[in-house]
Amino acid sequence: MIDGDADVTRFLTHLELERRLSPRTIVSYRKDLRDLRVFLEDHYAGAGWDWGDVERIDFRGFMGWCGRRGLSRRTVARKLSAVRTFYRFLHLEERVPSDPTRTLRSPRLEKRLPGHATAADIEAVFSGAEAGAAQNTFPGTRNLVVLELLYGSGLRLSELHGLDLSDLDPERRQVKVVGKGNKERLAPITGSAERAIARYMPRRLELVAASKAPDREAVLLNRAGKRLSRRSIQNIVRGFLDDAAPGEGLSAHSLRHSFATHLLDAGADLMAVKELLGHVSLSTTQIYTHTSKERLREVYRNSHPRS
Repeated sequence: MIDGDADVTRFLTHLELERRLSPRTIVSYRKDLRDLRVFLEDHYAGAGWDWGDVERIDFRGFMGWCGRRGLSRRTVARKLSAVRTFYRFLHLEERVPSDPTRTLRSPRLEKRLPGHATAADIEAVFSGAEAGAAQNTFPGTRNLVVLELLYGSGLRLSELHGLDLSDLDPERRQVKVVGKGNKERLAPITGSAERAIARYMPRRLELVAASKAPDREAVLLNRAGKRLSRRSIQNIVRGFLDDAAPGEGLSAHSLRHSFATHLLDAGADLMAVKELLGHVSLSTTQIYTHTSKERLREVYRNSHPRS
């Protein structure tokens, strides 16, 4: 239904070729616009309509429809953001006379602090990973590299998944990553990450030599010699985190949160952390200051005799 819509097709092509968004992001936009179209078909009861016919009150109805389907406020806000981007495009392309989403308010979101591991949790995670790597097996050495780059460099899961050998620069202790919006940045790597990579590379070469049609470019490989999937990376990290902090529900992204939180706890400059994370806006990084403040409050509540 949505795939036959010329306006949507042009919009998605614009996102892919001009804005160079990731395929996963474009799939998300397509799904959000498909949901909007499903709602509008029912809302207009089969009567003929066009994107230029939709009014502000119709979008309010769409938000209510999403809520009745059990979607969270955060998900509804994301869908509304996709719709706004679509209508800005239509207006700029003169496909609609005005942008009816311009004054539309998103649902108010509850502030959620990022989940992160404590310093003790991190110590337990790396203790287990280093013990596995010391056996000098392919999975053991690879898994330590996964953890070192996620926590030591603050990489996103997608950034780690996409790393190629040509992106590594061990001599300068840095790695080139492609982040959100296809933006490149250089991320520093720790000395322990450099050592983990050096121990992993011989095992990787052995696997590549023994595999049929291996992926020779990807840094992280599975046992078949192919690029390690996002899901596999997530499962590896969750295994270590569940052992170190059972019941906390921490994930691969929690290591990135921990990277930022621990830097700020140690007195790192907020602007420096912003650049290390590859954030466009400082406001995105500022949530980690709230995390650090919450940690201080918890220490106070648990430690002060009259708290």
